[in-house]
Amino acid sequence: MPYPSRKFAFAIIVAALTVWIIAERVSSNPPLAPPETASQPKSTADTNTGFDAALARDIDQLIDGSDSARARWGVFVMSLRDGRVLYSRAGDSLFTPASNMKIYTTAAALDLLGPDFRWRTSVYASTQPTTDGVIDGDVILYGRGAPDLDSKEGLLTLADQLQRRGVHRVRGSIIGDESYFRGEQYGTGWQWNDLQWYYGAQPSALSVDENAVEVTLGPGKKTAGPASVVITPNDSRLRLTNNATTGERDAGTTVGIERGLSNNDVVVWGEFPIGGHAYSAFLSIRDPALRAATIFKQLLNARGVQVDGDVATRDFRTSEANRFDPEKAIELAYLESATLGDVVRRTNKESNNLYAELILRTLGKTKGASAPDPNPRKNAARGDDEAGVAVIKKWLSDQNINASSIAIHDGCGLSRLDLITPESAARLLAFAAQASWRQSFYDSLPVAGHDGTLRGRLANTTGRIVAKTGSLTYDHSLSGYATTQSGEVFAFSIVCNDAIGQARPVRTIDAIASRIAARP
Repeated sequence: MPYPSRKFAFAIIVAALTVWIIAERVSSNPPLAPPETASQPKSTADTNTGFDAALARDIDQLIDGSDSARARWGVFVMSLRDGRVLYSRAGDSLFTPASNMKIYTTAAALDLLGPDFRWRTSVYASTQPTTDGVIDGDVILYGRGAPDLDSKEGLLTLADQLQRRGVHRVRGSIIGDESYFRGEQYGTGWQWNDLQWYYGAQPSALSVDENAVEVTLGPGKKTAGPASVVITPNDSRLRLTNNATTGERDAGTTVGIERGLSNNDVVVWGEFPIGGHAYSAFLSIRDPALRAATIFKQLLNARGVQVDGDVATRDFRTSEANRFDPEKAIELAYLESATLGDVVRRTNKESNNLYAELILRTLGKTKGASAPDPNPRKNAARGDDEAGVAVIKKWLSDQNINASSIAIHDGCGLSRLDLITPESAARLLAFAAQASWRQSFYDSLPVAGHDGTLRGRLANTTGRIVAKTGSLTYDHSLSGYATTQSGEVFAFSIVCNDAIGQARPVRTIDAIASRIAARP
């Protein structure tokens, strides 16, 4: 996939403000393994039995002596050897988890669906092609939430399958069908100014190329001329207005970019100095199912398959009379995704929001009946996103992890309404360490100083800390496993909320994690 799978950076300066966004390339894990056995965590009533006074003193000093001392801190550390709690600071208080929310979504999915689960994307028609290769009607590109469907391989494979069946004409249209999922287009509590960026991409049962494009901005070849704007992959549905210009060599860079909230209109403005640096911004795309159908039609045309009609979309809001039923159609082509284990690895290593949201909706679609809403009317009308949340909370309760006192509103942590406790995160990690799918989960977490979102952090503990990062404005988190030099493994969760001004809470979080790993 072209977006989060390679290292990128973009800087957009609007009114002299520069924004950097960085995503890490996936790398292979070193030969690490989680503990083969781990006892069940003890109840909260036993939390003082293994209390480590030296560790508590050091962590308290790191927090209270930091530039983030006025922020809200929650820390919970427990041993996987015997379940004893070594340290807790507001461990049962509520915090915004940011992307630490992903460990809840991915752990529940691995347990309930299994690491070998795959998504299926299909191409349907109402009738078989005629002997001379004509489909007398529409072709339906039907998605079931595959996170990794792309245009370079996935849609291309489906188009090749149709061509190999001898299809050379479609008398109808290409319908991008995303009706497999029902529910809201975005996560509850997502902020409007996140939606235009790749990390706020719209979840769809028919997602392609991670529902995002790369927009590369740079100076033109001449002063007083237009700036250079290149969109990759090229998307004919994007309407670009380039108001950016190229200025004198000594001019500053003052460039802005915006995609409309309800459309795919992209406006670029400002000025680049001649010879200045180019930047890449990754924008989300509205109506990803229509985009998938458009690309699929183009791929068919390139293979000599004539499509008489246009492209259109269909979702769960379609009337009952016009709703598509795959059971009554003919599957002409299909493609299976990577395994859930592989998808979870990319979700956690790269902190991929779209992947997490599609996993959440898949849980709701496939397992929602196991966690019904107490109100039958609400149960009948709820979306797969709501059902997915109910599934995760029930799963937590089934593992004796208190889910009644936390709030989950999405699968990725972009929602400002999510609230978890550091204790629930650590106890989830302790459960995962002894589950049958522990290796898939463990391998999905970024390795300190080595890969994913921890590539540039905690280099002094390389190979001994694997953990999920989280970051929103004012809120930061880190939850995972720390292995001491003696080989004992701790599950920990560190969350800092409300760190404003010049505070650098990530430094303090890393210092705490290092101290945990350095415990004698």
